[in-house]
Amino acid sequence: MGNMFDTLRNAFRIKDLRQKLFFTLFALLIYRLGTQVPVPGIDAIAFSNLVNRFGQLGSFMDIISGGAFKQVSIFALGIQPYINASIIIQLLTVAIPYLKNLSEEGEEGRKKLQQITRYVTVGLALLMSFFYWYGTRSAASTALPNWINAIMVMLSFTAGSAFVMWLGEQINDRGIGNGISILIGIGIISRLPSMIVQLYYTFLNWTASRNVVLAVLGVVFVIAVFLFIIALVVFISSSERRIPVQYAKKVVGRKVYGGQSSYLPIKVNQSGVLPVIFAVSVMVMPATIASFTGGQGPVAQFFLNFDRNPLYYLIYAVLIFAFTFFYSSISFNPVEIANNIQKNGGFIPGIRPGKPTADFIRETANRLSWFEALFLVFIVILPSVLSFFTKTSSALWFGGTAVLIVVGVALDMINQLEAQMMMRHYKGFLD
Repeated sequence: MGNMFDTLRNAFRIKDLRQKLFFTLFALLIYRLGTQVPVPGIDAIAFSNLVNRFGQLGSFMDIISGGAFKQVSIFALGIQPYINASIIIQLLTVAIPYLKNLSEEGEEGRKKLQQITRYVTVGLALLMSFFYWYGTRSAASTALPNWINAIMVMLSFTAGSAFVMWLGEQINDRGIGNGISILIGIGIISRLPSMIVQLYYTFLNWTASRNVVLAVLGVVFVIAVFLFIIALVVFISSSERRIPVQYAKKVVGRKVYGGQSSYLPIKVNQSGVLPVIFAVSVMVMPATIASFTGGQGPVAQFFLNFDRNPLYYLIYAVLIFAFTFFYSSISFNPVEIANNIQKNGGFIPGIRPGKPTADFIRETANRLSWFEALFLVFIVILPSVLSFFTKTSSALWFGGTAVLIVVGVALDMINQLEAQMMMRHYKGFLD
């Protein structure tokens, strides 16, 4: 890590790598400029009030859009429809044979699945745009008939979401890193200045209500927790369980192949942030429906204020556990891994090939899933617990979900840049 800046300087000396870095920066600049372009025909104040009624969902959507959501920009939906479409297609791949067959057809099947995901993204963007227009229609511009206003708002939101999806794919093809993840990460990082300002005003409030020493200690504690969360997420995201694999020797003619020892790596946090996104989507669904319908009854008010109830966090934690194991079961196939090891003449020492090997890998992955779920619950719930005990706004504490996304983006970019440097025989980040 000490030679990181030297490595970056060497990377900029390579023409094609320099072009990829500049293209990524240019795409991020376009994205940030687009977050400042407002959607015509919709009342920003009414939309902001609607978002505030979403509670934590509104804050979460605003964070990953880099503030574009509450500003009612053309990129307000951002990559949210694309993420939801990707999740839906991934889940349907398990249930629908046609999609499952496409996922097993290699590159061509992947391209077809990607095209289906694009169509679903546009459909979801149109649906979400309609609901947002419907929720703010009473305060919308009256210069145009309602149906023209609805079409203009829906097309603006949908076009913005489709452009963001296209921009992310262009970064994948012509830039460095995962385009969609980078757009999410840059949106989160763009919120850091506002968080610093909020921390400053919190310090002033603590100084007025207590004394300067306690206020300084409070700010130091906030920064220490912030750094601790980042370090913990980096450590867990980089951790893996290595299962030793021994390959038997093969004699072909006069040459001997195999006989070496290797290992099967299983990441501790193999689900990433997806279980948290799934859990948030389920938890806020009742509040979202209540917000769109404008319900004022006791049931609607209960769901709108449910995120202030301790039961909310208990159910939230249970859903994170459930979705962690669910995602692990559909994305990790121990039988296929065991078969591949056996086909290549390998075996796990002390474990018989075939079904015993698959069972051993499955049990190991399940144990890691328990640890992963506990880690995700701790990271996600910690900011809320700290805000409760310190009697401060939860926005003051850098959310664990945001840290997971940013760290994942940073590690992915480092790994890709490291691979590019290794291909060109340059010294990389890791010594």
